[in-house]
Amino acid sequence: MGPRRRSRKPEAPTRRPSPPPGTPRLGASRGSSSQRRRNVWLKQIKMLQKSTDLLIRKRPFSRLAREICMKFTRGVDFNWQAQALLALQEAAEAFLVHLFEDAYLLSLHAGRVTLFPKDVQLARRIRGIEEGLG
Repeated sequence: MGPRRRSRKPEAPTRRPSPPPGTPRLGASRGSSSQRRRNVWLKQIKMLQKSTDLLIRKRPFSRLAREICMKFTRGVDFNWQAQALLALQEAAEAFLVHLFEDAYLLSLHAGRVTLFPKDVQLARRIRGIEEGLG
């Protein structure tokens, strides 16, 4: 039998002494990680509000529109012009953006910042059939 090895006690992690009051901490000028994430979100929101390009990808939207068309035409496949699909996508995105704006106003009215599905449902209910309830 070989010599027995002694297990070493794990060393306690060493802590740095806290800096004296009034001195800036390292990394304090950058802000916390949640603050940085919030800044990224705000930059993205501002960028999207300035842009006029479409938010939904064209190919998946095209497949969805063709699939819905197939259901309503009992399997008859229609040819779609690119401009027709583009017009349909523009209208769909405008509808969704307006719906989310209304739903967010409802969430603010309820004293919340988070948008819940019940806000979207209430916005659709308030709009009625003419505004796209279905």
